[in-house]
This record gives sequence, structure tokens and C-alpha cells, in this order.
Amino acid sequence: MTRTPRQSRTNPPRTVLISGAGIAGPALAFWLNRRGCAVTVVEKAAAPRSGGYPIDVRGTALEVVRRMGVLPRLREAHVDLRRLTFLDGDGGEVASVAPHAVTGGVGGQDLEVRRGDLTGVLHAAVRDDVEFLFDDSVAALDDSGHGVEVTFRSGRSRTVDLVVGADGMHSRTRESVFGPEERFHRYLGHCFAGFTVPDTFGLRHEAVLWNTPGRAAALYATGDGEAVHAFLTFAHPDPPFHAFRDPGAQRALVSRVFADAGWEVPGLLAALHEADDLFFDTVSQIRMPRWSRGRVALVGDAAYAPSFLTGQGTSLALVGAYMLAGSLAGRDHAAGLAAYERSTRPFVTANQDLAGEGGAALFPATARALEQRNAMLRGLSSLPAAEGRPAHSALVLPEFTAAG
Repeated sequence: MTRTPRQSRTNPPRTVLISGAGIAGPALAFWLNRRGCAVTVVEKAAAPRSGGYPIDVRGTALEVVRRMGVLPRLREAHVDLRRLTFLDGDGGEVASVAPHAVTGGVGGQDLEVRRGDLTGVLHAAVRDDVEFLFDDSVAALDDSGHGVEVTFRSGRSRTVDLVVGADGMHSRTRESVFGPEERFHRYLGHCFAGFTVPDTFGLRHEAVLWNTPGRAAALYATGDGEAVHAFLTFAHPDPPFHAFRDPGAQRALVSRVFADAGWEVPGLLAALHEADDLFFDTVSQIRMPRWSRGRVALVGDAAYAPSFLTGQGTSLALVGAYMLAGSLAGRDHAAGLAAYERSTRPFVTANQDLAGEGGAALFPATARALEQRNAMLRGLSSLPAAEGRPAHSALVLPEFTAAG
């Protein structure tokens, strides 16, 4: 049963449609409902997505989930990665370090949870308060200036006060309102393929990363005796657009790049061809001069994907959702969206800029860069834990007043 949002007796609630029920979408729905909006979330999948690789919640985002009341549940789901081991091209150990010494997080404070666990917790926190339309999507938007007429793939339609695209880096909402992705896509020179493999490696709460120049293979064990997440990452001069919607082309490209690789890579390539959960994409960012146009706005990866090199995509989605909902409270849409950008963009930019550091640390593209990285890692292995990058906590969350 959907609960009516809190509202005044004289003014009807603002109606908001959110496209995407991943992380940014349910988080935004939670806070908009708290601000008195009538919220609908549409999602092309048939149900909240389970599974997925581990993701990080750090810095300012930890305060967001605490204010949502879901921090205890996420602490229970923490996967507790304890060690990150780097290997050379022959499989020999270069260094073994505490994960936060490389990622820039803070040991004992940051959260690392499976993506599906986080989306499940967020959905549970808001499912009784807002409307969810699964197995559907937005087919067309018509912003009249007084409202947005939304036509869904199912054929139904409705008019709302505001539409928010929370539909990821390859956002259809962004494409329909702001133009082709190529205008905002900043390619960082790498591609990756992720999939799960049986745990035949004896890994426990740890990750192993094998490198040669321009190529990396990682095995990530989130628990004891569970399936292991495998990642194959490689430098590529241009985005392989031909492969984005063709799993066969993706498998062929990855197999060609890693054809002569050693260590466990031949077995991983065999598993790649059998995997039913292959996820292939580029290591890229979305950088936009504006995150809104008229009555349509964007949040999370749709507006400012930072790439996994920063480890901050989830945190930016959570913080952005909180800031967008709070900025709209008590303002008309134009003033609220302007306030959202004004207050949030410096935080987003600081975290997107971390990508240069992350790329150099994890995926050196030349032999010299790899040697320098390895020398740095050998020093890290004997240093105390890192104190966390200021960018992760650069924004102090304002206290927005809930609707009465």
C-alpha cells in the first residue's frame, strides 16, 4: 500500500517521476517523500536487481545512509575486504596491502557491500511510501513548461511536475532531453569485463590483482567459499562502440586482448565464455555543464558518473539524491534545481578528479609506469593505514527541514 506523502491542506503535493530503481533512484524517492512529494519510480527490470559486484559507501555518503536509518543494515552486509595483493606478469607477489591504503578510504569506517544488498535495503526503506512501476520504462517526454507528459513503453501516460533521470551512465533520459551521450562521455582509456567464477582459488575476504602494461586481471572474494568476482581490464585507444550491445563481440574483444596472458587468465577467459552475468563497459565519466533542463533533471551516474577508478560512484549517487531532494524543498523547480547544482557540483568535481590517481595506481599502461606503481606499493605495505582522501568527505550535509 502506498502512503500519501505529507502535504499542506491547501497545496497538492509536487508529483515526481524517477526513471531508474538502482541506487540514486530509491534514495531520491526516500528523501522526496520526506519532503512531501508524491513519487513514482519506473524501472525497466522486473524487480529490484540482486547480486552484482561490491561497491563502496564512504565519507559524506555514510552520513546520508545514517540519516536514512539504514546504516545498521548496511553494516550487517559489509563484506570486509581485508587484503589486496598485487602480482607481476609471472604471478609473483609484488605487495600485499590493506585495501584502504590504495583506495583512499578509511579502515573501520567505510562500507563495502554487494550492489544488490544496497539496492535491496534502499528499496525496502521506501517501497511502502512511493509507487514503483517495474518492467516498464519511459518512452517519451514532453515538457510543456507547466508539467512533463510522460509516455511509458507499456503505453500508459501521465503528467507530472518533475522528471528525474537516475538511469545510469548510459541514461536514456539524458539522451532524450540533453542529446547524445558522446557530448558528455569522457573516455578514460580502458574497458573492462566483469563476471562471476567458482571459488577454486582459496581466496577469503581478499582481492588479487595481476598486471602487465595495459592489462589487468582481478579476482575478488567477498566471503568464505562464495563465488568470486572476476574482472579483466585493458587499455584501448577508443571506446569499442561496436561491442556495447553485442555480448559475442565483447567476449571476442577481451579474448583477443588477453590471448597470450599468463597466471590464471586462460581459465578466466574460458569462464568468460560460459558466464551468464557478463557486464562489459568502458572506464569513463559523464561530465555535463548543466544537470537539468526545464522540468527534467539528472542525478547519480546519469549526471556525473565518476568511473570506478574513483570508488565514489555509489557515494555520489547517495549524496546527490539527498542534495537534490533538499534543494527542491520549499522552492519552485527552477530555483531548486539551480540550488542543487550550486551546492553539489564542487563535491562532484573533486571526486571525479580522483580518477587520475586511481588509474595510475591500478592500471598502469606502460612498463615504466608499472615499475613506478610497484615501487610505490612496496612502500605502502609497511606504512600505516591511509587517512582517507578529503574529497570523500568534502561536503558537510546541510539539515533540510522535512515537510510538515
